[in-house]
Parts: sequence; C-alpha cells; structure tokens
Amino acid sequence: MEDLGKLLLRLLVGGLMLFHGIDKLLHGPGDVAHDLAEHGLPTLMAYGVYVGEVVAPVFILVGAWTRLWALVYGFNVLFAVLLVHAHDFGRLAPTGGWAAELYVFYVVGAFVVALLGSGRCALRRGVGRWD
Repeated sequence: MEDLGKLLLRLLVGGLMLFHGIDKLLHGPGDVAHDLAEHGLPTLMAYGVYVGEVVAPVFILVGAWTRLWALVYGFNVLFAVLLVHAHDFGRLAPTGGWAAELYVFYVVGAFVVALLGSGRCALRRGVGRWD
C-alpha cells in the first residue's frame, strides 16, 4: 500500500503542475518574463519554467530520478511563489481560506515526494539514490 500511496502522490503533484507547463507550452512564458522584469531579473530566466513545469513533472509522473526532479520542481515553484505571491502568505482569500494554501501545497507536496521517493510503482522502481 505504501508504494501505491507514493504513486498517487506523484500523480497528484506531477499531474497538477503539468497543466501549468502545458499552458506555458501553448502560450509561451511571456507572463513569467513580465514578472521577472518587474523584479529587475533577466527575462531569459522565464524559459526555466519549462524545466520546472514540464520536464520535472514528467519525470515525477513516470518515476525516474524522482527525488532529484521533485527538488527541481519544488525550488522552481518556491521561487515563483515568492516572486509573485509573497503577499498571499499574510492574508485570507475571499472564501475565508489561507490565500497561500495552494502554493504551499505545490511546494510542500514536491518536497514530500523528494523525501519519500518514487516507490516500486515507477519506471525505475525506486532502486537508485535519486528514486
């Protein structure tokens, strides 16, 4: 059951982020470049979103070098959240929930996957250090 739980967590965390990556593939990283420019950062960094929102989720989903890619994913999302949504950590959403709860889910979920690894229901069956 533990391996099934790891699979479900990988599918949830990787699958939900992949939707963001597909959106970037379809529409480009223009909004990300804009956010970077507003903070005085190089807009070329926007292309890193493809690594964090497409490549990393795919590796997490299939279970290959899962721990490594979950760390890449987690730090990518953490950077984006702090860049764009830092103000949400101190306020409530209009629905009464914590405004940052979704972002926290993405970041913590990625780090939990990194801690747990892929398990046996994975391409590499959890055999390596980074699986």
